[in-house]
Amino acid sequence: MKPTVLLSISVVFFASSVSSAFAQERIYRCVGKEGKTPEYINNAKDAQARGCKQIEGGNVTVVSGSLGARPAAVRVAAAAQASPASSNEEQRARDSDTRGILETELRKAEARLAEQQKEFNSGQPEKQGIEGRNYQRYLDRVAEMKESIARNESDIAGLKREISRLPPSTTRQ
Repeated sequence: MKPTVLLSISVVFFASSVSSAFAQERIYRCVGKEGKTPEYINNAKDAQARGCKQIEGGNVTVVSGSLGARPAAVRVAAAAQASPASSNEEQRARDSDTRGILETELRKAEARLAEQQKEFNSGQPEKQGIEGRNYQRYLDRVAEMKESIARNESDIAGLKREISRLPPSTTRQ
């Protein structure tokens, strides 16, 4: 028999305030007895009395789970502290990569749309095989073509919208 794993999210704290309406108190990390499982509290007086350290710059996620007699697991996810210059360069590189990928997808989608529209022939595509004798099959195929063209046009609009949300490209080609 396999052991059952029960994993539950106990507490989620956000150390940085989103806005004054959603601002949260400061979060403190207290090391448990004998240096074992850390504890997170938001009471400044208790934290000072217990010698806890304030957590800066990042989100704290506490996840506890159990597997048989194993102790609960605690994980902390904190944002990496990078210098502003390197993070700006990294963000520009990610934006550039994203723009390149989206533009490539846009070109593919536009080529597909042009091919579909050519085949659609303004709503009068050529009949194929049995469609000469079975007009309903022809009508079904025309309807599918119309839906496919509409989906592709929607995809193109979405790609253009995503590209417009990106900061302007700084590289000259």
